[in-house]
This record gives sequence, structure tokens and C-alpha cells, in this order.
Amino acid sequence: MIDPPNPPEAAGDKPAGEGRAEPLAGEVSRARVSPGPAAAASGKPGEAVRTLAPPAGPPDPPPPADAPIPAFIAALQRALPGAVAQLSLWVGDWTVIVPASALLDVARHLRDTPGAQFDCCSDLTATDWPVRAQRFDVLYHLYSTHRRHRVCVKLRAGDDEAVPTVSGIWPAANWFEREVYDLFGIRFDGHPDLRRILMPDEWQGHPQRKDYPLEGPGELLLEAPMDWLRLRQARDIE
Repeated sequence: MIDPPNPPEAAGDKPAGEGRAEPLAGEVSRARVSPGPAAAASGKPGEAVRTLAPPAGPPDPPPPADAPIPAFIAALQRALPGAVAQLSLWVGDWTVIVPASALLDVARHLRDTPGAQFDCCSDLTATDWPVRAQRFDVLYHLYSTHRRHRVCVKLRAGDDEAVPTVSGIWPAANWFEREVYDLFGIRFDGHPDLRRILMPDEWQGHPQRKDYPLEGPGELLLEAPMDWLRLRQARDIE
């Protein structure tokens, strides 16, 4: 006859002072530190409080050493030396990072060169990284209907820096640039009609900036849009 295995010891059966060296699977161990102001404020003395720094921007990983550079990018680098500040490759998508001063030359080259032929600006948007000196990334997503390839052109701009408009190169960029101006506050030099396109003309601030207040700039919250509309109509009647 085989003896049954010993039953697991209950927590109360362990000798005083004896504990597990490591937590069981699924348990979360909490770091203990000497109590400080943060711990006192949280009401849990002795518990560590972790603070995370805001991200400074995307990593823009460079292409691997064995990745072949597309012919249209190599031709761009030869035709406009110094115009390409950095190349990035992420999940198969190429990004060409350029200074704002070279944007128009790069855009015309990518549109007009036979090996590139990027005749379509399929999207134009921006991202905001407030901790960075040049806080905005402006991104131009280009597509060639002839060659059926894509590329992203990226440039960085500061809070008070204007970006050249590409609406004369790709007409579709006209409304894209107005949207970026409306939501991020980035100005586009040479745009034929740079004004808001989504928010009301008198709206304060730019809602896609990361430092924009969550409840909006005014006394009325966005949860009551009809109240705002009634006040605006009353003002227009006056």
C-alpha cells in the first residue's frame, strides 16, 4: 500500500519567522521603502510610489545593416545631398526624416522622379511630444499609383515654427494641413486658406495637443453641446 502524500502545511503551521523565499505564481510583490511624502499622501505608509517620465518621442529605428534601401530613396539621397537627415524602417515601412527647409525639394523630387512617382498624398497628420524642444512630428504619407509603393516623410517643428505648405504639390494636402492647423496649431506657410476646419472659428486652443485641458478651455463642457449652441445662436442674433 502506497502512503498518501503529505498534505500542504497551513499558513498557521509554519514556525514563526519562516516565510517563502519567492512569491507564488500570480502574486505581486510590492517594494517596501521608508515612508516619505508620497507614501503619506497615498495613505499607505512604506509603499513605493513609481512615477514615469513622459515619452520624449518615437524611437525611429534605423534600418538593419542588411536591409536594401529602396532605389527611390537612394536616388533622393544622391540628388539632394544632406536633405535626408535620417532613415527609419519599422515593420516594413520606410520613413524619410528631413528638415523643414528641405521639405519642398524632397516633395517635388518624390513626385516628379520617374523611379518614385509619388503622385498621391494619402494622409498628412502630426503627433505631439511636449517634452521635446521641437515638439511636433509632421508626417506625410505618400503613395505612388504608378509604382504601387509607399513612403512616409517626417519633419520636426517647434511650437512657434511654421512648415512650408505642400498643397501646391499635392492638392489633397490642402484640407489635411487645415486639420493639422486646427487640432495642433501648426502653421503652414503659403497655404491658400489656412483656417479651422473642424472646430468653431472662435475656439480656444488646439484639442490634439497633449497639454490641452481635458474639459476644454471654456466654462461649458463638451458634454453639453446644445447649451453651447444656444449661447452661440443668441450671440449671433444680437
